[in-house]
Amino acid sequence: MNSPQHIQPEKLLSVLFHSPNATAVYTGENIKILSANDAMLKMWGKDRSVLGKEMVVAIPELSGQPFIDILKEVWNSGQTYTARDRSAFLEIDGEMQEFYFDFEYKALLDSEGKTEFILHTAVEVSERMAAWNMVEERSIAEQKLNEELLAINEEYQVTNEELIVSQENLHHLLDSLNESEKRFRTMVEQSPVAMASLKGKDFTVDMVNDGVLAIWGKDRSVIGLPLRSALPELENQPFIDILTNVYDTGSAFYGKEVKVMVSVDGTLTERFLNFVYHPTKEESSGEKSILIVANDITEMVNARLDAEEMSTRLQIAIDAGRLGSTEVNLATGIMKSTDQFKMNYGFLPEENFTYSDLFESIFPEYRESVKELVQEAIRTNGVYKADYPIKWRDGSVHWIQAHGRPRYDEKGNADRMVGMTADITDKKLFEQRKDDFLSVASHELKTPVTVIKACLQLLDRMKDRPFSDIHLKLINQSVKNVEKMSDLVDDLLNVKRLNEGQLKIEKKEFNLFEMLQESCSHITLEDEYKISLEGEPDVMVFADMHRLDQVVINFVNNAVKYAPSSKNIHIKMEKFSDAVKVSVRDFGYGIEKEVLPKLFDRFFRADHSGKEYNGLGLGLYICSEIIEKHGGTIGAESEINQGSTFWFTIPLV
Repeated sequence: MNSPQHIQPEKLLSVLFHSPNATAVYTGENIKILSANDAMLKMWGKDRSVLGKEMVVAIPELSGQPFIDILKEVWNSGQTYTARDRSAFLEIDGEMQEFYFDFEYKALLDSEGKTEFILHTAVEVSERMAAWNMVEERSIAEQKLNEELLAINEEYQVTNEELIVSQENLHHLLDSLNESEKRFRTMVEQSPVAMASLKGKDFTVDMVNDGVLAIWGKDRSVIGLPLRSALPELENQPFIDILTNVYDTGSAFYGKEVKVMVSVDGTLTERFLNFVYHPTKEESSGEKSILIVANDITEMVNARLDAEEMSTRLQIAIDAGRLGSTEVNLATGIMKSTDQFKMNYGFLPEENFTYSDLFESIFPEYRESVKELVQEAIRTNGVYKADYPIKWRDGSVHWIQAHGRPRYDEKGNADRMVGMTADITDKKLFEQRKDDFLSVASHELKTPVTVIKACLQLLDRMKDRPFSDIHLKLINQSVKNVEKMSDLVDDLLNVKRLNEGQLKIEKKEFNLFEMLQESCSHITLEDEYKISLEGEPDVMVFADMHRLDQVVINFVNNAVKYAPSSKNIHIKMEKFSDAVKVSVRDFGYGIEKEVLPKLFDRFFRADHSGKEYNGLGLGLYICSEIIEKHGGTIGAESEINQGSTFWFTIPLV
């Protein structure tokens, strides 16, 4: 059995500090900033001193703006809030400046449906708004020119003299309009935001800039082509239908994080866009156009999806590792803990659990060392790690592995400690059993070595004497102890092969009854025990005869060892429709019921009425692995003063 693998919780504590998006996490009705990455701090024009502060204190210029009230509403309602093209005034390098953002306040709920955190993601769209303002200015200019043209036409009907003047003014205005058109084309082509203009019902590409060509994966040869010809890959995608609807209804369309497949160098490439389709109309000609303003947010979307995937995997890892997390107010001792954190200390999720409760559960001899580790982490702004035993309120003992990191207020004083814990009781028990096993193994191996050494020393002293019964006795003792050592080493090697998956099963067809007749000849030859065999003599199985013989011999040897007063041992073979069962029964003292489920565990050695027996506690474990590799089952039944029965089943041929 391999030692359990444990996640390094200290790595989870800093995961939010490395998101590539402008990201922040808030908590509490007063919107305290738990964390913010570099992109968000840069957007705010602030440094990490804002962490741990309420937003109204950290970013005072937001007072009088709607954002803090919106965040409070998200906290209270648990409803996510999304906004586009929202204006915000921020103080950057001491100067109040206006910016535009697309952002989302996402409520993260706990198991009871209450808001536990708010995840804030944002992207600045000031350049897109600047481009859109240019479009609006052009539209206003065109409207003004059209109004002036109408006024001139009215004056044209009054007098012929005024007509001449009006014609001159008309030429002047048309020249101005042409000049305005040229300026607009220049603005589109030089805009830092992707822009294009499509004319007519077939959406002929009229104007483009480098930004939109980069998104499309095309060059300027698309100018003058219908959009279907310029981007044939749009077939079976929704964009042509959307453009048609905008053209027919005159209503703009706003797309957010829309996926589009474009052909770049002959390869279909996935991109995500924020875009606007805005209809326009030439008053003089009545010709309709659609203006496109777009922003490629592929990297942002992929980064968010990667972050969500990482978050999902981390949550899976936390759940699988039964990791609990908490935040401790060092001044009050109040803890905000997850359900798993409380359960690690034997508390129910709905129960109150404080810092004093935690230290009260720690064994007294460990409390001071844990406190010293916490203080050292506060002094160094480091992560502390500690393993310590605790006692639950029901008296049971458990082991905890804890990690923690301090958090500081705006004055640099440690006011909180965030931490994670895992219940490592199983690991500690395994380590204890491993240590016990090594102690037993060294003792068991030392005993036959000591006997063999003593026998050889005596034989060496008697080597010049005539051969006698003493020589024979010493040789027999040496042989028996060598066999004992060989059995111990075989058990160790078999366990090693099991751990490495190298315990081979070599199956062949053989008569199971005949194997059982021969398997325990070493016992019957001594004439002390009587072994009876019951079953059908012609049962054929497809299995590893050597390994099954090993299992039966282990059962019989245990009967001799642990039930020496039972001189009769019964071996029984029963054939069923799809399996055969072999059982070995003795009539000794028996085994306690609470011990039976543990008999086939690795390193388990039962206490048989205070008597000590040699062995490593591996025999029955190896037997269970052999039967499992045959696709069978293994077990034991016993009653005190009635004896014990060990059995296994394997499938028939």
